[in-house]
Amino acid sequence: MKITVIGSGGWGTALALLLVENGHDVTLWSHRPEKAEELRRTRENPMLKGVPLPEAMHFTADLDCVADSGAVLMVTPSYAVRETAARLRAFIRPGTVVISASKGIEKSTSLRLSQVIEEELEGKCPVVVLSGPSHAEEVGRHIPTGVVAAADHLADAELVQDLFMNQRFRVYTSDDRIGTEICAALKNVIALCAGCTDGMGCGDNTKALLMTRGLAEMARLGVALGGRKDTFTGLAGVGDLIVTCTSMHSRNRRCGILIGQGKPVAQALEEIGAVVEGYYAAANARTLAQKAGVEMPISQAAYEVLYEGRDPKLVVTDLMGRAKRSELEESWS
Repeated sequence: MKITVIGSGGWGTALALLLVENGHDVTLWSHRPEKAEELRRTRENPMLKGVPLPEAMHFTADLDCVADSGAVLMVTPSYAVRETAARLRAFIRPGTVVISASKGIEKSTSLRLSQVIEEELEGKCPVVVLSGPSHAEEVGRHIPTGVVAAADHLADAELVQDLFMNQRFRVYTSDDRIGTEICAALKNVIALCAGCTDGMGCGDNTKALLMTRGLAEMARLGVALGGRKDTFTGLAGVGDLIVTCTSMHSRNRRCGILIGQGKPVAQALEEIGAVVEGYYAAANARTLAQKAGVEMPISQAAYEVLYEGRDPKLVVTDLMGRAKRSELEESWS
């Protein structure tokens, strides 16, 4: 199949490589013409150093490349999804499967990214979400990986499963697009917090507590918005949470470490040198929680550190001193 990958960062490039290896005709689109030319000339993405890009992969900065594509994979930063989807509208054929591999919630509307894409494409294309524990650095180097393809109609998810699945990249299907996208966005917030605890010198006990209770509040919000609670115990939920909170590949965790060490938020974000989605997701999670009437103390604490300048050490003290709770009673409700 002819497939266009929109977004030439590390994740977009890793997925494009996978699709080429599966025998598809793949074009990788870059926002800037000079970036497309650099990739064509060097056959390497600086964000995936040491991973050669095959001659069979095409590069462009012209969006008309999607006109005859059977599938379009969107892998832009969350803040660029609406603008890019709006530009796609003039070129994409109705009925073309659009795969959203970006993770986040739109700040101005609190919409999930698949909803943003549907709005801009005026509902003319089915949208499938691809998510799970999948560092680009490992996918690009053929490390065995498992993800979820989620769509409102399972036939669309199964199509994406067939496009991507091979001996090193396993794809499961789901019809819970809501839960899958909430997992994808909010795990980045918890990973930022996990990094903060690392930077402050906390131990494994603290991180286990944070991840478990973070998962509980992610699920509370997801279920309130119409997702299924079992999605949060699968690859898109606990799987992605584990990998993002524990790996140094995670920009969110690395940024959190810097903040926990005492660096100002703006400086930490700058030092990472790439988009830290958890920073944006913290504000969006707070808004969604307020709208849904869901208590999310960890996400609220992240917001206070990131946007109000609170000391992470004081935030930890406040969280540990919250009123008594029953774990099972609070976990999913």
